[in-house]
Amino acid sequence: MIDTLLHAQAADLLFREALYLDNRDWDAWLALYEPDCEFWMPAWRDEVTPTSNPETELSLIYYRGRRNLEDRVWRVRSGASVASSPLPRVVHGVTNVRAEIAGGGDAAVTASFTVHLFDARAQRTHVFFGRYEYLLHRTDSDWRIARKKIFLLNDVIPTVVDFYSI
Repeated sequence: MIDTLLHAQAADLLFREALYLDNRDWDAWLALYEPDCEFWMPAWRDEVTPTSNPETELSLIYYRGRRNLEDRVWRVRSGASVASSPLPRVVHGVTNVRAEIAGGGDAAVTASFTVHLFDARAQRTHVFFGRYEYLLHRTDSDWRIARKKIFLLNDVIPTVVDFYSI
């Protein structure tokens, strides 16, 4: 049976995350994450098997802890990341959100995504697509992201891929 309140709250969180990224409201985006969060986009071993351990295998993106996400945001904002200058224009679409209670009162959430990106340097567009897996942790007043795992299904990457573009 679907818990409609949990589903609505989880979907709202994912939709807010997408909007914050689209609007480059990275402080609000960072506030969605737990201090000890994990943000991971595994690579693919072959056509059907993603890597399973970010400590010992290749990852496309891996950040352990919100502090590392904050550092990445600082680099993008400061201009220290030449790969992110100028920033692409992006719009995230999040669909097929499913949520269920996990152990400890947390929530396990899955969703599909597409990100449309315009790369001004190359004057081209690209679409990234895939699936998200989240572990959400309940705080006193809201849900926070404890873990986000991104399965990028079209991993032939013709342009920069970063936290804001997936």
